[in-house]
Amino acid sequence: MPRTPRLVLAALVAAVIATAGCTLPVFAPDDSDGAAPVTTGSKAPPAVPGTQAQWRSCPEVPQQLVGRAASGMTYDCASVAVPRNWAAPQSGETYDVAMIRIRSATQHDRIGSLLVNPGGPGGSGIDYSVYVSFGQALGGLPTEVTDRFDIVGFDPRGVGRSDPIKCISNKDQDATFAAAPDPETEAEFQEVVALNKRVAEGCGQKYGPQLPFFSTEQAARDMDAIRAAVGDQKTTYLGLSYGTLLGATYAQLFPDKVRALVLDGAINPKQDFIAGSESQAKGFERAFTNFTTWCKANAAKCPIAPDARGAVTDALAKAEASPVEGPDGREATPGWIFVAVISSLYTESGWQQLAKAVDGLQTGDADDIFDLADQYADRKPDGSYSNLFDANLAVNCADTAGAPTVEKIRQLQGEWRKKYPLFGAALAMGMLPCTFWPGARDPYPAGAATGAPPIVVVGTTGDPATPYENTAELAKMLGTGQVLTWEGEGHTAYPSTKCIVDAVDGYLIDLRVPKEGLRCPPR
Repeated sequence: MPRTPRLVLAALVAAVIATAGCTLPVFAPDDSDGAAPVTTGSKAPPAVPGTQAQWRSCPEVPQQLVGRAASGMTYDCASVAVPRNWAAPQSGETYDVAMIRIRSATQHDRIGSLLVNPGGPGGSGIDYSVYVSFGQALGGLPTEVTDRFDIVGFDPRGVGRSDPIKCISNKDQDATFAAAPDPETEAEFQEVVALNKRVAEGCGQKYGPQLPFFSTEQAARDMDAIRAAVGDQKTTYLGLSYGTLLGATYAQLFPDKVRALVLDGAINPKQDFIAGSESQAKGFERAFTNFTTWCKANAAKCPIAPDARGAVTDALAKAEASPVEGPDGREATPGWIFVAVISSLYTESGWQQLAKAVDGLQTGDADDIFDLADQYADRKPDGSYSNLFDANLAVNCADTAGAPTVEKIRQLQGEWRKKYPLFGAALAMGMLPCTFWPGARDPYPAGAATGAPPIVVVGTTGDPATPYENTAELAKMLGTGQVLTWEGEGHTAYPSTKCIVDAVDGYLIDLRVPKEGLRCPPR
């Protein structure tokens, strides 16, 4: 499930890095009506494959995103042309992958580029780079890093500014998020099945044979084209959430091109689709339990104390019978409430927001529920959406070779509801889109990065979206992975505390691998 940026800078960075490599929520059908155009932003002239990037100044990008540039930073944009299908580059068909380069006026002893990806799949690396350029005080990158590297963000193929895939209308997005997360009767279940089938078919009708080209392996190969285009001999990379899968795939394909990789919020590539979905159900359930424990101990900050779980469960039940109307006329259905709950768990600061939002429903106020939900969904005030979820669907399904049958999902829905009461059924339902996905599949590799240098894999013990257990599994799979643990809450760790920052920065700058077994405290 992706997570998208908030609109205030201090929370922006924390939010955008929370784009998780998750299974999707249930999608309504695509009528192809009212789909919002994807903002292309600043884009350099089309590139020629295999050539150096042709940079041009683009200060309008931070202006559009934040309202200003970060002090002392310059912003340049370019694109790199990549084969649509790396297995058949001779076809001549290409995608343009958009990039931004951010350079500090105080840069010295330049090491090279730090390539970044915030996750998703579907998150914009260009947007993320802009947000983190505002510095550590606002949740961004430390000066020690920006003084030594150009920060290079890219929108992977199909995302944002890079030949974006768009096949879900605004109307369908609204219906998707409003839908019941756990349809219990057979009639309700079959209705959701039909909706998912139609939306998958709509994407297939629009993109057809292109669909497998949005896979993670194709994007990982694009990363090496970016490395060459920016003039780096080897890649230094920071990948968050789904970005860990992208980085792990790159390391397997190009181990001799790795300088340093930080993979924060690990996905376990060895898990199949069902196992990955269940691990997320477990992760969100654990994070929600942590929230309820905090709520009980901090009643002054949590108006739904002492029984936060009961309050949320009651809110979902009441919304099914009589949803509260929001300021724009939308009804706060169980689906929207569930999205708000998911949204709040990505950062510990979201816990107080959730408590306030659920409490507001009791007095007929759904404003805070929709604020949280819209942050997650990347829904704009005018009702339009970015292409975050379109790309998420395309990448996840292209990667998935073994999507379960409808019958299996129905079975798992009941089983997981018992094991993970709030999240299990919804995470099972989230597998439905890929069951009907019409495109060919292109699974990513899941093996060792033989010949690569040490790779730092960072895990957060309270991470809901990429559960902590994945950390050691990814490190073990790569063979050169070194685990760094943050005993904190929320999704991803860097740059949350001095301990984490010191360990990661020492590795990125000096290639000093964190000591084995290092565990950083919550604060």
